[in-house]
Amino acid sequence: MARQKDTADTASTADSAGSADTARHRLTYAFDAYCGWCYGFGPTIREFAEANAGRIELTVLSGGLFTGPRARPVSAYPYIPQADARIGELTGAVFGPGYARAFADGTAVLDSAAAATALAALRAQAPERTLEFAGALQRAWYVDGRSLSDPETVRTVAAGLGGVDAAAAVAAFADPATRRAAEAEFREVRRLGVDAFPTLLLHTPGGLRRLGGPTTSARGLTRALDQH
Repeated sequence: MARQKDTADTASTADSAGSADTARHRLTYAFDAYCGWCYGFGPTIREFAEANAGRIELTVLSGGLFTGPRARPVSAYPYIPQADARIGELTGAVFGPGYARAFADGTAVLDSAAAATALAALRAQAPERTLEFAGALQRAWYVDGRSLSDPETVRTVAAGLGGVDAAAAVAAFADPATRRAAEAEFREVRRLGVDAFPTLLLHTPGGLRRLGGPTTSARGLTRALDQH
């Protein structure tokens, strides 16, 4: 699991869920597009969300794993390939040849603010597809090795999604307001007390409860949901 270095200490009951929709379970999924564990967890969270679509309200937030002084070239993180091997072993995730080439080159910068801005730009057109968009961005990096800071990556991802205006997505990516919205997500994730990714939170009248972990199956997440 990827951990955030600089986060506020917040109790697990920091969020009041008293106003949550009583007809559905309210959940928040905190992830980062440059988090390998989130990439490995992606198929699981999508399967879980689809299986429980009629009874959950899921919000997807970018967490800001590589920001500020941590937004550095991949060459600054020599431990990542070993971590990726472990992720693949435990989740079945496949890291593609494009990603291997990008890592070998070493110049691609892990900038979570840019990646979160890309997600926000796509979300603007279809908020209900945010989880799908998050997966598409992660595949662009972890399979194809495309930098999530590059507007052409946003264009390519949007063009491949169907029902998304690629030109509008690129324009939104360049809009400072989209960047501010992405950075607001980082603050919300910290407010919720999240310091590791991926994290799936259930909002309850008694506060926040974490569901599962990065190797939990979709059925395991559903069982955990049923127990609350």
